[in-house]
Amino acid sequence: MDNRYDVVVVGGGPAGLGAALCLARARRTVLVVDAGAPRNDPAEHMHNYLGRDDDAPGALLADGRAEVSGYGADVVDGTVVSAHAEEESGDGDRFTVSLDDGRSVRARRLLITTGLVDELPDVPGVAQRWGHDVLHCPYCHGWEWRDQPLAVLGTGPTAVQQAQLFRQWSDDITFVQHRAPDPDDEEREQLAALGIGHTTGEVSSIEFAEDRICGLRLASGELVPCRAVVVVPRFTVRSDLIDSLGLETAEEEEKGHVVGTCVPSAPTGGTNVEGVYVAGNVTDLHAQVLAAAAAGLKTGTAINTDLLDEDLGRALARRRA
Repeated sequence: MDNRYDVVVVGGGPAGLGAALCLARARRTVLVVDAGAPRNDPAEHMHNYLGRDDDAPGALLADGRAEVSGYGADVVDGTVVSAHAEEESGDGDRFTVSLDDGRSVRARRLLITTGLVDELPDVPGVAQRWGHDVLHCPYCHGWEWRDQPLAVLGTGPTAVQQAQLFRQWSDDITFVQHRAPDPDDEEREQLAALGIGHTTGEVSSIEFAEDRICGLRLASGELVPCRAVVVVPRFTVRSDLIDSLGLETAEEEEKGHVVGTCVPSAPTGGTNVEGVYVAGNVTDLHAQVLAAAAAGLKTGTAINTDLLDEDLGRALARRRA
């Protein structure tokens, strides 16, 4: 690590590495700090990434780190515990970034790509099987569970739509209402039209047989048979660093229900704090891996242009002096 960088990237996932690759190739000095806790770590494979479908998520990150390092960027394991904007120095540094090992660096720009946390329903078995046979995204997991009996665990008004989506991959879908609101008449008709079962009652646990899900156990004792369970998490940004920088956050709603929080940003990743950018799930709750990597590239080009404008202003000032 050096003492100062053009850009410090906080988070070494697809968005962070995508931006770092772009900036390093643009001959910017870049530091990537990664805590090593990717959101998709429980999953064995990633999908819908053109050219890398079915790869392990860790393989993509390892290759990305190697590529970024190959262009001269520094990639370190660690956690950024705080980052503060300070009075701009003569060489353009705006931020002091402190790591959990006691080191600190200065940076001209910050890119936050720390992603989000999936807040799962408080049902025994859900967290333990998350990313394996407890699912969320049909585009990530639907093909692998095609033609299998699936149960959608209702925790909010968007669960009905989730059941409708997974119906494309299986004709054996049961919507287990759990704590979701009662479907309205239109939704009931839609479920019936698609042949989706509807069971009321609160779920007490996931049941297993030979380390495989065999059903949802209701508080009444009834077992709803299934081979996998679909849930709708609440998506929440990792907030400590965001709070220390004074970044605005906003709640995102669907059907009047809060599905998560994010950091609002401009199309190029700019935020309400000058010099701080965001990319990936921290600002786009629904971005899959390929979209996050593309967002990192787009934001990387925007940061480089921002730095170029600053460099040009200084060059002009020196010439005129």
